[in-house]
Amino acid sequence: MSETTSPPDGAAAGARSTAPLSARRAALAGGVGTLIEYYDFSVYAFLAVTLGPLFFPSDEPGVSILLTLAVFGSAYIMRPLGGWFFGRLGDRRGRKHALVVTVVTMGAFSGLLGLLPDFSTAGVLAPVLLVLVRLAQGFSAGGEIGGAATYVAESAPPGRRGLYGSLTPVGSTLGFSVAAAVVGLVTAFTTAEQMIAWGWRVPFLIAVPLALVCLWVRVKLEDTAEFEAMSEKREVVRSPLLSVVRERPGAVLRVVGIAIAMNGTGYVGLTYFSTYLIQTQGFDKEAVYWASAIGIALACATYPLAGMLTDRYGRKPVLLAAYALYLVLAWPAFALLGATSSIVVVTLVYVVYMAVNGLAQVPAFPQFTELFPRRVRYTGVALGFNIGTILAGGTAPYVAAQLVQSTGNAMSPAFWVIGVALIGVVTVLTLRETGRDRLPV
Repeated sequence: MSETTSPPDGAAAGARSTAPLSARRAALAGGVGTLIEYYDFSVYAFLAVTLGPLFFPSDEPGVSILLTLAVFGSAYIMRPLGGWFFGRLGDRRGRKHALVVTVVTMGAFSGLLGLLPDFSTAGVLAPVLLVLVRLAQGFSAGGEIGGAATYVAESAPPGRRGLYGSLTPVGSTLGFSVAAAVVGLVTAFTTAEQMIAWGWRVPFLIAVPLALVCLWVRVKLEDTAEFEAMSEKREVVRSPLLSVVRERPGAVLRVVGIAIAMNGTGYVGLTYFSTYLIQTQGFDKEAVYWASAIGIALACATYPLAGMLTDRYGRKPVLLAAYALYLVLAWPAFALLGATSSIVVVTLVYVVYMAVNGLAQVPAFPQFTELFPRRVRYTGVALGFNIGTILAGGTAPYVAAQLVQSTGNAMSPAFWVIGVALIGVVTVLTLRETGRDRLPV
């Protein structure tokens, strides 16, 4: 198939895709849904210190934490399978259809996680069930963000995909902030004994009503004009996965490389910082939860600015700026966290670190969609993104903790951040600037 792009003005369906109201609804639905999905997925990370002894009791607290973080990472094993399933669903049955199913399944399994027995009740069955539920969550998450990015990009006005698409990373990142805030609230209103007995279940159970809210938002949406036009012209392919691997292997690899850099840097701040501060630096749990919630939320406020920057200057300059900043800031960030006893300083580190991740995330999602024709767009984005997330996202907190455990050097995770940022630089240098182009047909 050719790399032709859609005409500037087109049929009525194309006109509807650029209607400001429709685009805003799409961006909001993508952002809200992704927020709830990533809240469900990330609550586990903020409860890792509590869940470790409950599901992996050990005389060595560090071992319990490592096993708990390994289970966190295990969920990512299922993400490519989820990406294939939901990508096929989205490319064959519609973007909206797939996005409704992802949020329902994630909400259901998050609620189930909150009902699991712990080791003292069920023995070895408890960690087995924990792993199975996390695998199911990973399957669901594999279809969410690629679908949201595709839906928003296909709905956004030309030249505004960065700004409108910024709500997708706002949602995914803010999901971590909301998760931290909920865990902080539950910790504040329970004693240590109550938190261990039943308090840890509450954040997971809250996922059920949140999923219902997202379901209500998404069922009201129409599918994108791009998908409707594709269906009308009978461009739907039987196997989107085979088609994208055969026809666009280079594009998939570029998405993998950017996803490694984006997730390998971001997940250190989103999930490992809290474990590091509590377990290694001895900070109060509640204080760390609130610092991460506030810091991440403040950083998210800068993401629309990153969207405007990438619409004006292109994807490549903003991405390269983000990776260059990580190369410069990784070491000082860990040095500050290791040296300070001030929760205010910790919060500021969160703000700066995650604001830089906004510069990495915001251009990335529209860039992903600009690499694939519409008939395989959902699948291509989901496949590449989830492979990169397995390699450097879900593994990031475990690798960081293992580096500290094995070397005894609390600064060692900075080398991980620098390494994945360099992968991002190399990948971006192979890209053609597509920020001002229309999406490929």
